[in-house]
Amino acid sequence: MTSPMTYPVLAPPAPRARRGPDRRRSRPVRVLRTLSALAASVLAFLAVAIVLGAYVPAIPKIGVIGPVLGGQYPFHVALLAVLAATLAALAWAGGTVRWGRAVAVVGAAAAVGALAIGGVQLQAARSAGADVSWGEVAGGLGYPDVQPDTTATFARPDGEALDVDAYLPAGGAGEAAPAVVLAHAGGFHTFDKGDLRGTGRWLADHGVAVFAVDYRLARADRPTWDKAPQDLASALAWVREHADEYGVDPAQVSLGGMSAGGTLALNAAYRLQEGTLATADGDAVGPPASVIGFYPGTDVAGMWEDDVAGTREAAELFTGGTPQDHPDRYREVSPTAAVGPGLPRTLLVVGDRDRSARPGTVTGLGDALAAQGVDTRVEVLPYAEHAFDDAYGSLTSQASRQILLDFLTDGEITGQDGGRG
Repeated sequence: MTSPMTYPVLAPPAPRARRGPDRRRSRPVRVLRTLSALAASVLAFLAVAIVLGAYVPAIPKIGVIGPVLGGQYPFHVALLAVLAATLAALAWAGGTVRWGRAVAVVGAAAAVGALAIGGVQLQAARSAGADVSWGEVAGGLGYPDVQPDTTATFARPDGEALDVDAYLPAGGAGEAAPAVVLAHAGGFHTFDKGDLRGTGRWLADHGVAVFAVDYRLARADRPTWDKAPQDLASALAWVREHADEYGVDPAQVSLGGMSAGGTLALNAAYRLQEGTLATADGDAVGPPASVIGFYPGTDVAGMWEDDVAGTREAAELFTGGTPQDHPDRYREVSPTAAVGPGLPRTLLVVGDRDRSARPGTVTGLGDALAAQGVDTRVEVLPYAEHAFDDAYGSLTSQASRQILLDFLTDGEITGQDGGRG
């Protein structure tokens, strides 16, 4: 028999892929996904570099910027890291799995590291008794825009007018306020009293009169090792002379400063106690009630030897040469050289990440003073670099202001003879 013929069954042709709107819509999605991953990578890299530098300052380059940004703005860095992790998660969900997942993990880790820094600083601020303002933490990124109550000229050495900005407490029950004369930072040769406006206004609002002063700045043709300390002595004398006018107690006028200003304040206070410093006019001035050094250079020869962030240039401009050229000048202007019994009550504050005023040099001065029976308080603030109070609203800055206020208002006041009063 003949087999019946069979015919292959042909399947219907598959429909052509639709190439129009769907593909056009997927292309922008892929572009956005890639851009999200790229942006997340950049932000995560920045956040990780800052946090890692804050934790390990010995790492080149990022160990310089990390303590500044991570120490002053840890919560802002955490937000940056969270944004990086969020963008990476979006890229991950959109299909860029490995890349997005890796960056999301890195961003989250950086956020945790930054928040840990903020947590440590918050605990330190609370331990210092600071009433933390979160509005200042968020928005106080630099010096506040405030003005002094008045500005006057306190001296004219060699015809150069030296001015003082006064920040005064609001009128109260008529009781004379404690006061502090503050000298600004700047390596002995730059900046001015305006840098102290935030601290000045805050202290005045809390009952302490502040007199932020200028002093003669060093130039290549004019070292001021023998001039700037005289200017602080003149400022101290001027405030006492005008105590009634400004409502302050002349027996409670302290002297302080930041960085180079702290070096000058400590040096001037100790030399006034010794009787080896006078004003430019030769007038004798009694020592201050107390003295404050925020991240000060304690040994100017050590500043020259360390040569960190311009300290060598500052030392040479200030003294007119090297330690080999002028050993006597370096010794005379260094607070460590004046350590002895009977010196004014002293507050020293430094950050534990400070490269310019290394914490060991500051705590070493504090130990030496305490060993001589000087009433000394030393505060080392966590994750803080040099000039940590430049970020006015930072937790470290808020803590340091509270420490300063407590020192100026709590306990007994050191009398003008340097004894307990």
